[in-house]
Amino acid sequence: MLGSLANGLAIFIGSLIGLLFKKGIGENYKKILMDAMGLCIFLIGIMGATKAQNILLLIVSLAIGSVIGEYLKIEENLDKLGDFIESKLVKKKGSIAKGFVTATLIFCIGSMAIIGALESGLNGNHQTLFAKSIVDGILSIIFASTFGIGVLFSSISVFLYEGFITLAASSVKMFLVDSVISDISSVGGVLIIAIGLNILDIKKIKVGNMLPAIFIPLIFFILKVVYFKIIH
Repeated sequence: MLGSLANGLAIFIGSLIGLLFKKGIGENYKKILMDAMGLCIFLIGIMGATKAQNILLLIVSLAIGSVIGEYLKIEENLDKLGDFIESKLVKKKGSIAKGFVTATLIFCIGSMAIIGALESGLNGNHQTLFAKSIVDGILSIIFASTFGIGVLFSSISVFLYEGFITLAASSVKMFLVDSVISDISSVGGVLIIAIGLNILDIKKIKVGNMLPAIFIPLIFFILKVVYFKIIH
């Protein structure tokens, strides 16, 4: 859990710094920095998406995952959670929900979050999450100065998300072959591309409702293993 804790603390501290400098950063600088980060996130997404070893599985995962997420209304519920926090802690309506949802999606979806948490759980290697902590800490300064306090609460989401994967890793160790990790990373890459499009205001995509797609490759592999065991 050390890597998950470090990542959460980096986002928390970065958010505090961003909130302190919120009034000191001009809107033009915030805008250009957000555009720059949007482009970087878009590129990171492309790099992750190209790891796909089974393009058909990628398409099916996104389709099935999106339907499940839409049915569960994941993004809408994340919005409601952000609004609830805002109603309890902030008198003046702001962008806490947007900051919470945007930061949570960006910090949780990427292949670094998944693979880093898996490495922490499987062999105690926290290096990937430590590297991610530095990147997320810098991003949280920018996000918090733009979106406000909502970004700070995303540190809790990141800790719980990565911590859960870390703790659960040992129970699915036999299924985490290289091909599965690559397929999971490629799906995450596509979702990161969508986040980049959202940040750049090119198109509004409900990325939150697509989150279940990340787990479809793992489920598919488990079902395939079970099927072959049954027929043999």
